[in-house]
Amino acid sequence: MMNVDEKVEYWLDIASYDLKTAQSMLRAKRFLYVGFMCHLVIEKALKAYYWDKKREEPEYTHNLIRLCEISGLNEILSENQKQFVDTLMPLNIEARYPKDKRLLLKELNNKKCKEIFKEKKEFYKWIVKLLKR
Repeated sequence: MMNVDEKVEYWLDIASYDLKTAQSMLRAKRFLYVGFMCHLVIEKALKAYYWDKKREEPEYTHNLIRLCEISGLNEILSENQKQFVDTLMPLNIEARYPKDKRLLLKELNNKKCKEIFKEKKEFYKWIVKLLKR
């Protein structure tokens, strides 16, 4: 059984792995998966943050807004960070099950994915910095 610190490290480790996958997808121009992987990176970092602050298992959800709320992180997010979370939210489902792949690919073009990737990386690093003891 893992202790709390091990749980935090577990979530950060798989978030880091997904970060590299997102970068690979960006290089390969697999834009649907860039959005999806960016969502996963932040979701896992938020679960690490939750473990660190609440010392218990977070509820089962992929909802980034909900994870920010229940972890207490929402109270210290900037408006830009909140907007970024709002941007990432639908990419979990939309990227995996696109209703209209062509329409989504118009939105998730190279420029947009580079922006999302950059913001995700900054947000991820910010969360990790908050976890430094």
